[in-house]
Amino acid sequence: MSVALAPRAATKRGHDELRAIAERGAVELRSLAEGEASAYEVVAWVAREFGTDAAAVACSMADAVLPHLVAHSLPGVDVLFLDTGYHFPETVQTRDLVAETLDVRVVDVRPEQSVAEQDAEFGAELFARDPNLCCARRKVAPLQDALGGYEVWFTGVRRDEAPTRTGTPLVAWDERNGLVKVNPLAAWSFDDLLDHAGAFGVPVNDLLGRGYPSIGCAPCTRPVAPGEDPRAGRWAGLSKTECGLHL
Repeated sequence: MSVALAPRAATKRGHDELRAIAERGAVELRSLAEGEASAYEVVAWVAREFGTDAAAVACSMADAVLPHLVAHSLPGVDVLFLDTGYHFPETVQTRDLVAETLDVRVVDVRPEQSVAEQDAEFGAELFARDPNLCCARRKVAPLQDALGGYEVWFTGVRRDEAPTRTGTPLVAWDERNGLVKVNPLAAWSFDDLLDHAGAFGVPVNDLLGRGYPSIGCAPCTRPVAPGEDPRAGRWAGLSKTECGLHL
């Protein structure tokens, strides 16, 4: 579908009710006879509990596996793309391809300030001097604002990505953003991701094949050497390992 300019304005249930749904879902999706629910089962649960208008998919456009999988049960779902102003051209190209080929509604989520306006207030290359502040202004705050109209959001966080993500649940209550957070791909490996993309012809960022298993903003992302942690290329040389979206 064509690219949307703003998220849907949905009527949200209260925090207590949504928290209860998250807690019930976490138990339900862990208690299946065959073990933990599959990604498709997780998405189907969201479709039953929430429907399309209440759901959003956060996508970095490293690949479109999550939007593709979610659209199977929630056609036309909103896909939120954090347009930070610092993306690789390949990432923007992937975003355009997702909007053209998948049954989703891409929403560009932009910071309050352009890069030039941020440079004027804080000085050039804030990402190099205070990456936490840069991420907070260009990613965390804009996403929090965008999520205000939804009851549930999907992320592509996987347990194998980094030690900080090994305990990622399938479903949880997101206290900071005030909605249910769902991680259908939590148990997947990087190879699972590529296998799904290949089997269904899902758009994949060209950088994935050039040593970038985790893709963020261009100034803060480098290729990863064989054997390195998949997120070792993010903020390389710094103690920072997360942008703050999933803390």
